[in-house]
Amino acid sequence: MHTEPMEKSALECRTIRKVVWRLIPFLMVCYLLAFIDRGNVGMASLQMNHDLGMSPRVFGFGSSLFFISYFLCEVPSNLALQKYGARLWIGRIMFTWGLVSAATALVQNATMFYVLRFLLGAAEAGFFPGVLLYLSYWIPASYRARIVATFMVAIPAASFIGSPISALLLQMDGVWGLRGWQWLFILEGIPTVLLGIACLFMLTNKPADAKWLADDERSWLVNALETAQKAPKKVPSLPLTKLFRNRYVLCLALVNTCASAAGSTLAVWQPQLLKSFGLSVMQTGLLNSVPYAAASVLMVYWGRRSDRVGERRWHTAVPMLLIGMGLFATSLSGSLLPTICMLSAVLVGAYSFKGPFWALATGMLSNSAVAAGLATVNAIANLLGGGLMVNVYGWVKEATGSYALALMPLAILTIVSVAMLLLLTRRAHATPVAGKTETV
Repeated sequence: MHTEPMEKSALECRTIRKVVWRLIPFLMVCYLLAFIDRGNVGMASLQMNHDLGMSPRVFGFGSSLFFISYFLCEVPSNLALQKYGARLWIGRIMFTWGLVSAATALVQNATMFYVLRFLLGAAEAGFFPGVLLYLSYWIPASYRARIVATFMVAIPAASFIGSPISALLLQMDGVWGLRGWQWLFILEGIPTVLLGIACLFMLTNKPADAKWLADDERSWLVNALETAQKAPKKVPSLPLTKLFRNRYVLCLALVNTCASAAGSTLAVWQPQLLKSFGLSVMQTGLLNSVPYAAASVLMVYWGRRSDRVGERRWHTAVPMLLIGMGLFATSLSGSLLPTICMLSAVLVGAYSFKGPFWALATGMLSNSAVAAGLATVNAIANLLGGGLMVNVYGWVKEATGSYALALMPLAILTIVSVAMLLLLTRRAHATPVAGKTETV
């Protein structure tokens, strides 16, 4: 049962609108470049693997090292953001990952590829959970799913925009003696460095410091966020060692692993899967962007719908079911058009999942546990979903010779994750949204 929230005041609408337009477009551009720099290795592999003599297993292992260092550094990075402020720390993250991404152009062998992918993960660690933490300082809970979904549209947009751009950059092969994949890393890394510097001018650490808000707007926002922080949480204030063992945190991490595995694995391997149908590099780049275009539109709609009806459980579970069905169907498909349709279903599910899920997760964590809790959930999901499953895909592909059959482990993981989510939220009022009343 749902009840509609009270009509919003003009002050509330004006304040939220100012906050959204000040922060979200800039953070979206930052995240867009993060995912272009993280995932461009998939397009680069169309030339780079041949140049460096890397097998699917070697490439998969090197790609997965990103997620291992990301896992190791994510919680410390988020705690540093909490200590030093988003303005300085997010700027530091972007500056260093842009430099490392551009430096990947210098790779000459598999060992150098391993080292730079590991360093890239360490450099980028903490960006996404750091932005989630940062948004919790600015966005009341009743707006969070739609805002997170809007911010996270940068992920599929990165592949929608990045795949054709990367394909074009690969055509620069031979310019000034560099291969196309080297130009790809250089020209996609430099803008990230520049945005890291821009963070110092664009970001404000807390609402109380926002001179760009009027006095009444600033007071309303501070009071609204303080009131929300007093609500009871499933995960109270805990020492860091106990937080890592908390059953809610671990279950949330496993649930998030499903979408993380689908998104990360396809970001790395989807270009090669599509190219296996006999496509050219440019055709691969263009078709690789199609599933991400669909995901970009539908994830925003789904996040807004979750906020509008005040429901998180099924708005998280339904996209996960779509991931599982898409993966099973793709593994059975033998032609190009059905494969693109099924990959679109997988990625629509993987990205529509994110807005409701992260709103649900943030709502479960107390104010003192949210920094480490969000980082822990995201770090474990990246380690298992990216670090492990990207490797598993490479192993199965090498053993079977089939890009499609290599998706089966991901499909099985999805079934387990859906069951865990439904178990985690099985009680009534398991996922309340501030200002809403619901039964789940």
